[in-house]
Amino acid sequence: QVQLVESGGGLVQAGGSLRLSCAASGSISSINAMAWYRQAPGKQRELVASIPSSGSPSYADSLEGRFTIARDHAKNTVYLQMDSLKPEDTAVYYCNAVWRGVPVLPWGQGTQVTVSS
Repeated sequence: QVQLVESGGGLVQAGGSLRLSCAASGSISSINAMAWYRQAPGKQRELVASIPSSGSPSYADSLEGRFTIARDHAKNTVYLQMDSLKPEDTAVYYCNAVWRGVPVLPWGQGTQVTVSS
């Protein structure tokens, strides 16, 4: 089974940028959709962005165009470029494969993103 490892998180000031990576242990080219989620303290995990194997990505409305998801089939990696970060973006970020809107792989350890004001 494919395993996912997220990286790239850290501490950044408001207005800064981070690029998250999600490396899969196997090929993700046959997986229809990959997605990034986040979970803030005391809140439920929420969908941030998703990208199909071909076609346009989609984003949570609350992001206001600040994030960009991309996938590299050759490297079996999914990225999340986060710009104009806000303190409310503070969360643990996870990636997963998605089938009919449902995450289907075991969750990785996630990567912590902390945005200071």
